[in-house]
Amino acid sequence: MKKILLLSLMLIPGILMAKTQKLESFEQVMDALKQGKVVHAVFYYKDCQLISDNEIEDESVDAIGGMKIDTWEYFAKGSIRNKEAFVVTSTSKLIANPKGKGYVYNYVKLKIKESGEVKITANYVDSVTHEETMTENFFTEINDGEKGAAHFYVD
Repeated sequence: MKKILLLSLMLIPGILMAKTQKLESFEQVMDALKQGKVVHAVFYYKDCQLISDNEIEDESVDAIGGMKIDTWEYFAKGSIRNKEAFVVTSTSKLIANPKGKGYVYNYVKLKIKESGEVKITANYVDSVTHEETMTENFFTEINDGEKGAAHFYVD
């Protein structure tokens, strides 16, 4: 019993000191990913430039989204004739359709460039017909504490 109590007391400081760290650059995001950490992304869409149906919109939607980056691919500059390094990731989740009835697959893909530019593509795909019902592209940059609507964190 004393060993369990002692072990518990020794673990408490480590648990209390564990905190979420904000990542404010491409380098910080890549360092975390290369260390095998799961990066959490949060997007404030209203602060992004929105292109919907190939048209630049005057304003973006007042919505917030998020995803875990746990599967990704990095491409160094020039590796596929690209002018700058970037990392890509995507996820798909079944959600209640916020624009209508039923359910849709919310497919989100993310491209983060070495320059800090971020492109978020959101697609809704009908869960029954598999028809794409919405495609929106959001453009922003990694939030550096002052600007940018793409926030990245690691625990």
